[in-house]
Amino acid sequence: NKLNEKGQVIRNKVRLVCKGYAQIEGLDFDETFVHVARLEAIRMFLAYSCHKNFKVYQMDVKSTFLNGDLEEEVYMEQPEGFSLTDNPNYVCKLKKALYGLKQAPRAWYSRLDKFLQEKGFKKGIVDSNLYIKSEGDDLLVVLVYVDDIIFGCTNESSVQWFANSMQTEFEMSMIGELSFFLGLQITQRPEGIFISQGKYLREMLKSFQMEDSKPMGTPMVTGCKLSKDDDSPDVDQSSYRSMIGSLLYITASRPDIMYAVGMVGRYQAAPKQSHLQAVKRIFR
Repeated sequence: NKLNEKGQVIRNKVRLVCKGYAQIEGLDFDETFVHVARLEAIRMFLAYSCHKNFKVYQMDVKSTFLNGDLEEEVYMEQPEGFSLTDNPNYVCKLKKALYGLKQAPRAWYSRLDKFLQEKGFKKGIVDSNLYIKSEGDDLLVVLVYVDDIIFGCTNESSVQWFANSMQTEFEMSMIGELSFFLGLQITQRPEGIFISQGKYLREMLKSFQMEDSKPMGTPMVTGCKLSKDDDSPDVDQSSYRSMIGSLLYITASRPDIMYAVGMVGRYQAAPKQSHLQAVKRIFR
């Protein structure tokens, strides 16, 4: 299901997926690695947009991995229910990438990268998912995260040009002004751009049975000293690590808890009750 920023289902989807787990490296595929935009790059992009006072927009690529061109010769079995009755043993030769293929994400990125550079964009040196096109004093900035693309420019006509160019080359859906991206709730106002993770945090509090907890003013008690040699009882390692992972993601919009999360993250190998209490305080 496709969800919106409130977690509501806005579209149901179905897709044909091939058995990528049966592929043989060196025969069916070679390279599979593909970069994705770092969270730091996303925050910097939003900060720059705020500094230059331009709106950020978002588009979504439909059937993303079907756009990639294959370099290898790949075959797959006929899909169940769609096989040729006269030739049930025939196989399908793929002309394009398909969901499930190990090289599908890389094939999509390669095609998009080629298209953007042909349009005059320069790829970022540190983050290869950041693209910049400058014309005079105007700067068009594009950030790619698999099938989600956010972009903005000091000149609104450049924004429309980019949107039209993408929709001409790929099947796209124009979502409009950016409001939700990778779990970040984003609000754009004249006075600035604001990010939050209220929805995600509420889900985590419910998941860890803390939705009725009393709020705290600080993430950690002043002078708090944690130790791996603590005498308090052991706690479930898996649950503790899950809570640390959730907190690390929340630091995307709450950098003020970074130090406290780093402290409690040291004890994931053998967490104690005192460590868990410190973790719960950060959530509160």
